[in-house]
Amino acid sequence: MIKNFKTLIRIGKPSKLILLFSVICTIIASVAGVIIPLLTRNLIDGGFADFTLTQGAQIIGVFVVQLVLAGLGFYFMGLIGNKMIAKVRQAVWEKMIYLPIPFFSKTVSGESASRIVNDTDVVRVLIADHVLGFIQGVVSLVASVIILFALDWQMTLIIVLAVPLTVLVVVPLGKIIHKISVKVQDKTAALTGILTQVLTEMRLVKASNAELEEIEREKKAVNGLLKYGLKEVKVYALLQPVMQGMIFLVIFGVIAYGGMRVSSGTLSTGTLFAFIMYLFQIVMPVAGFGMFFAQLQKANGASERIIEILNEEGEDLHKGQDVDLGGKSILFENVTFNYDEDTEVLKHVSFKANPNETIAFAGPSGGGKTTIFSLIERFFPLDEGRILLDDMDVEEISLQSWRSQIGYVPQESSLFAASIKENLCYGLDREVSEEELWHVVELACAKDVIEHLPDKFESMVGERGLNLSGGQRQRLAIARAFLRNPKILLLDEATASLDSQSEAVVQEALANLMKGRTTFVIAHRLSTIVDANQIVFIEDGQVTGIGTHEELSHTHKLYAEFAAQQLA
Repeated sequence: MIKNFKTLIRIGKPSKLILLFSVICTIIASVAGVIIPLLTRNLIDGGFADFTLTQGAQIIGVFVVQLVLAGLGFYFMGLIGNKMIAKVRQAVWEKMIYLPIPFFSKTVSGESASRIVNDTDVVRVLIADHVLGFIQGVVSLVASVIILFALDWQMTLIIVLAVPLTVLVVVPLGKIIHKISVKVQDKTAALTGILTQVLTEMRLVKASNAELEEIEREKKAVNGLLKYGLKEVKVYALLQPVMQGMIFLVIFGVIAYGGMRVSSGTLSTGTLFAFIMYLFQIVMPVAGFGMFFAQLQKANGASERIIEILNEEGEDLHKGQDVDLGGKSILFENVTFNYDEDTEVLKHVSFKANPNETIAFAGPSGGGKTTIFSLIERFFPLDEGRILLDDMDVEEISLQSWRSQIGYVPQESSLFAASIKENLCYGLDREVSEEELWHVVELACAKDVIEHLPDKFESMVGERGLNLSGGQRQRLAIARAFLRNPKILLLDEATASLDSQSEAVVQEALANLMKGRTTFVIAHRLSTIVDANQIVFIEDGQVTGIGTHEELSHTHKLYAEFAAQQLA
């Protein structure tokens, strides 16, 4: 627990000066609050006969000082809490951005978002709303007990004995709250994951008539969260009456015993009144301690999840050499890869792509073609074998240098809910002129798309580019690849989902893009790859044939069947 918070504090880097000022304000405010009952006792024991404006001003002045300093303390602690968590959120996000693809393959995006937003907010609430209350409570408790022992030790024992009894109840309940809190955070993350997934795929939901299915799935997730939320409520419902019961018993004991002492003349009325005021300055913090430790346990569960992400090993984009990929061959040498221990995806795959050639991949679905693209992008580590750039292992090349020279056009073009210009320039580390933008969209056969939009390059494409047609999105993806000016080009079934007219336009744009680049192509339609320099046929993760279209048509039985069916 302490280790987790030390890590978050080190990341958040709270201002020591502001923290010290906040704590000092709180301590002085707590001391001022302890002084007020003493001033009131003197006033009551004097029978108000000697009451002066100076005495009244003293009490009011001390009270005002307490309020102002307490307010300043809580304001600045809130400032520290919010700024600290903002830095923690930024650190978690930066960490997550650099995590490798395998992390995101096993983690729902909504759950990761929940870690950044919901879990960090639990920690913020603890720091901003509860820490100073705890400090104030400790100061008030210690100072009040000292003064009470000085006033009357017998009366004080009644109050002091209630503290260990309260602790005996609060500690076990705090442990229960911690366990429940972890589950609540997990269920919250799961619900966020479902909502994020459905909202981003709403067209699929509508097209599949899956509204009722998603309602049931959300209902199940909500009920799962409700289950642990109710458990949390039950514990708090038990904690509150226990604390209030302890407060009532202590107050009743002090009033009853003190009343008898006043009647017997061994205790003054002013001292009894001061005792009752001090009683609230002791019992209320003790009750607050219960809530503080409950929130502490809740924050513990949240911070564990945050630390888990921060402890993940990220990609070092700059480790290795900066190498020009142009004019060099790429060799897969006996590559074997598995996503998990039970499934072997690629088995001893070997092929060579010569500079500026087009290498196409064909074969049945699920054979491993897309996985090869992921390995070219270096999204996953190899289990066996090597990928070479000429004679150099690509692991010796920095990821930043490697990926910056690769262009990727997927089957479904990925666009953000931003302007066309922002999407085209995404990831570039240089300024792009409007003249260059017009040039690349012309090369990508997308000039007419931009010209017909009211705001041209500033037009918004909508979430995931849904304001544009499939063909338009693909042409913008090609234009984006032109801006990157890649040495290696990956085309992942870039025309598979297009109609014939759109396919013809996109194919023309792709032909422009492929000139002078080493190009890897995945295609189900053999008509798009018959002119490739090499075709690599993959079945069940194994290369079963390499050659030109003509060569494979005569030497590879399954490829010949594919060709007969598609090219008749």
